[in-house]
Amino acid sequence: MHDLATSLPAQSNPAPVAIQHYENFPVASLLCPAHLRAPITAIYHFARTADDLADEGDATPAQRLQDLHDYRQGLNACCPQTGARPRTQPPLGARWAAVFGPLQHAIATHQLPVQLLNDLLDAFVQDIEKSRDRATYANEAELLDYCRRSANPVGRLLLHLYGINSPQALAYSDDICSALQLINFWQDVSVDVPRGRYYLTREDCAHYSVTQADMLACRQAKNATNLIAACAYSARARMLKGSKLVHLIPGRAGWELRLVVQGGLRILDKIEAMHFATFTTRPTVRWWDAPVMLWRALWM
Repeated sequence: MHDLATSLPAQSNPAPVAIQHYENFPVASLLCPAHLRAPITAIYHFARTADDLADEGDATPAQRLQDLHDYRQGLNACCPQTGARPRTQPPLGARWAAVFGPLQHAIATHQLPVQLLNDLLDAFVQDIEKSRDRATYANEAELLDYCRRSANPVGRLLLHLYGINSPQALAYSDDICSALQLINFWQDVSVDVPRGRYYLTREDCAHYSVTQADMLACRQAKNATNLIAACAYSARARMLKGSKLVHLIPGRAGWELRLVVQGGLRILDKIEAMHFATFTTRPTVRWWDAPVMLWRALWM
């Protein structure tokens, strides 16, 4: 196990870590309420670092699983324990001190539901195990259960920070987050399949007569095009259903969410414009898409 004995003081407000990864949507932008930028960035960096442990580099599956186990220990170390004396210097892994310092402050200041953070780690572990075994998802219900842990916790954590907890708002948030996750899957088919990640379900592949051999060969036959089209249309419907949430979140945070939604929809536009050929090409959002997204956000 990695050394978890390194300490960081908890009484100061750690500066958020810079965000450098490509995203389809803004993260902790200037539209975000200023007092929430630090906790939102802390949550993002926690999730992104875990995702990198699960996905980046050339580590073996066993090493990745061990890293995530150690990472979870780091999360546990910066969470308050019932009945325990508070620690001003909890043990944190030196490797991830920049993650757990800000996250510890966010947990303590905003009483973040820590189970949602553990759900994210559960999803990353599942990703490693699925990729290791070249395993697929049986049907949409099984895939959405993965989204429940891999994506939905982020939206629920943000709603917690905004002080919004109505069942309807949570349901809309889940729709948006699951849609974003699914859109990312259909955007990344040409990247994921060579890495052993199969998110097109067995049920859908059977319906459209797409075999695993077709996916491995990156063949964009008509049946593969029809499959991606159906998946994209379903993701769009889910996103539009959840988009009602923008009217339940006031102020700048609501505008931030509008751009998140439009980022996902813009990727779907690009997938459709390229005739759903994501078996061979990965579309991305570019800077020149921003005016279109902003204009559409104004009219939501």
